[in-house]
Amino acid sequence: MAKKKHGNKPKRDIYQEVTDRIIGYLEQGTAPWGNPIRGGTGDGWPKNLESGKRYRGINVLLLGMRSFEAGFSSDYWMTYRQAQAKNGQVKKGEKGSLVTFWKMYTTQDKVSGEPIEIPMLKHYTAFNVEQIDGIEIPDASPDLSDAEPFEPIIEAERIVTGYRDKPSIEHDGGKRAFYRPGTDGVHMPKPEKFDSPENYYSVLFHELTHSSGHSSRLNRGLDTELAPFGSPDYSREELIAEMGAAFLCAASGISPPTIEQSASYLQSWIDVLKGDSKLVIGAAGAAQKAVDHILGETFQDAANVAPTKNKPVTTESTVAAGTDTNSAQLDLF
Repeated sequence: MAKKKHGNKPKRDIYQEVTDRIIGYLEQGTAPWGNPIRGGTGDGWPKNLESGKRYRGINVLLLGMRSFEAGFSSDYWMTYRQAQAKNGQVKKGEKGSLVTFWKMYTTQDKVSGEPIEIPMLKHYTAFNVEQIDGIEIPDASPDLSDAEPFEPIIEAERIVTGYRDKPSIEHDGGKRAFYRPGTDGVHMPKPEKFDSPENYYSVLFHELTHSSGHSSRLNRGLDTELAPFGSPDYSREELIAEMGAAFLCAASGISPPTIEQSASYLQSWIDVLKGDSKLVIGAAGAAQKAVDHILGETFQDAANVAPTKNKPVTTESTVAAGTDTNSAQLDLF
């Protein structure tokens, strides 16, 4: 009897899957990068229980959104095998969450014949510890009864002052906040004009993330290859700043203010992301690089590595040329 032929299993498109999840939240009226870190036990940043390392880049958004959706209060995550190694068992019916990482493959250059490394986006599944039986959930909710009310703001100020090669920051009394690459300056309304300190620092972090792209820093082409307003490259830079601000707020221990986004704002991001399935992952990687630069961090985080200890690599494409920059000025908001 002839053997039954099985068709090839369709290849999983991780870029599209991540983008679809982000679009799903936007269509529900929520910009997921506005507040990816939710309150709970620990410091609010998703971490791998086995290594203790923080997840980074797009994984912060993916796990943060999943925690918010499911109501998890713990920040800790594990793979199925990590749970088994600790005599834990994933509860029946529980669904895991997507975690992405980069794996390098060595091949030969078709022209030179020299070995070259090519990054490939890979993934694995993680479970929150609240989805696992037999695992002791670390951390208790911190006792904030005696905490200084403005301590998180002090931490935010430390980030600003610790930005070693930061641009000039001018509180010039205007009504707009923006970064001007041509003069490498951040312009902010006076702090008292904001309805809360959290709102002030969230906006400042957005502009500082923009500044990290200056040619003297990470060189995303902001002052050398200007992208026209509304172009894909301009949208990418804005997405980097949105995510970078959220990451810096989390690093400082504060949550970005919950702002009801306009329908036009949300729809604009839906349109952009539907047109480029790789945008959100690339922007998240660039935002993490920006945050690392501002914080002075260059460490490798093992939480974003596959369980087989593959090294993560973040790739970033430079912003493409848009307009002649000899006399042009561009303010990034």
